[in-house]
Amino acid sequence: RGSIDSLAAASSPVRVAHPSRSTPVGSIVDLVASFAPLQENATERTLLESLPHSLEWLEQLRTADRDDVRAVLEKITRGQTLDLQRFDNPAEVRALPTAADLDEYTYLVAGCVGEFWTRLCFRHVRKFARLSEEEMLALGKRYGMGLQLINILRDAGSDLRAGRCYFPNEELVAARMDASQILREPERFQPIYRKWREKAEHEVEAGMQYSQAIQNRRVRAATVLPALIGARTLALLRDAGATALHRKIKASRREVRGIIASVAITLAARSQIDEMFRRFSKL
Repeated sequence: RGSIDSLAAASSPVRVAHPSRSTPVGSIVDLVASFAPLQENATERTLLESLPHSLEWLEQLRTADRDDVRAVLEKITRGQTLDLQRFDNPAEVRALPTAADLDEYTYLVAGCVGEFWTRLCFRHVRKFARLSEEEMLALGKRYGMGLQLINILRDAGSDLRAGRCYFPNEELVAARMDASQILREPERFQPIYRKWREKAEHEVEAGMQYSQAIQNRRVRAATVLPALIGARTLALLRDAGATALHRKIKASRREVRGIIASVAITLAARSQIDEMFRRFSKL
């Protein structure tokens, strides 16, 4: 899904077995050896085969880091499991029941990643931020949720065609619509879509606040890139209007390369990334 997903963990859900913390690595090796050959997708088979090595690496981490990795993976897997349970029939378009369910989903698959990144950086990056850890955790959570919301907005059309509607059913009911009507009547759906797009814009602004607070320029550069690309994507979605549901809207590779180059050339100076954010937020 491109650069935006660097913090969003938005890849298609995969059913995974969760070993307990006390499960011997040897048992995992045996499990993988019996299961991996059944996986027809070569890329996912390679991923499964790397699991024993990944678990060995996990055990070598410092206790605090290891606990944080386990905690964030538990949340991400919970979000992916909810996806599988809610959208188990691609022939039927289902919507999430409430706005709270959408917020929960974006937190579980991405907001928690912002918190995870923040904890690691405060632990390992000297003088990480000008703001307190509590403030950065709140901004990082919003940043991750905003990036995932951009994915949902951008992929709404293809998700609907696959039977997935992440927009709240309570809002569709209030508009006298159901999820199956959205693709046929995209103009009627626009007030709901616009509301969530504007929320994503506010959350990405929180991501800019987060990035601006980072002291280390290299870490700031890596952290701000998704916000800049996200700002450009939101501008394109805003310009596309109702047609976004029937078109693939994304920043071009040339634009992404330009954004990366601009951040590198300016050494992620605060004034420069602010100016870039304002520019990319407009067409």
